[in-house]
Amino acid sequence: MLMEVVGVRIEMPSNQPIVLLKETSGLRFLPIWVGAVEATAIAFAQQGVEPPRPLTHDLVKVIIDALGTSLEEVLISKVEDGIFFAELLLKSAEGVESRISARPSDAIAIALRTQSPIYATVSILDEAGIEIPANEGASQGSDSNEEVERFREFLDQINPEDFVS
Repeated sequence: MLMEVVGVRIEMPSNQPIVLLKETSGLRFLPIWVGAVEATAIAFAQQGVEPPRPLTHDLVKVIIDALGTSLEEVLISKVEDGIFFAELLLKSAEGVESRISARPSDAIAIALRTQSPIYATVSILDEAGIEIPANEGASQGSDSNEEVERFREFLDQINPEDFVS
């Protein structure tokens, strides 16, 4: 399923950053706990912030470009014991494809910089996806600010252990 990055937030009281993905053609959200550095990298990419020197994810993008390779997609591929896994699908100028295992946080940060699509498997959405009910009166096509507000309300009621099977 094609996903979009809704945003990054700090979950209280644990102070853990979470990136929230939403399926583009559905109502499910996928919250993924990430590290502080990766959360910052994702937020910077979403806000179009360009640091004076490249961050690690910026450097990866430069390397991908310099090698004549493209990031075709990111796939959030599985979750085991509450830990998410992702894959980068790279394609060389000659058309050779390579799959590289990555942490979802790094994969998302790189995808945002390369404007590559992010997908999640149906099985992950079935297992870890959460349908956050829309506020009454809100249309299905609500803007991202309303989605972020619903996400914040949702986060006030959960903790990381809720996602461990």
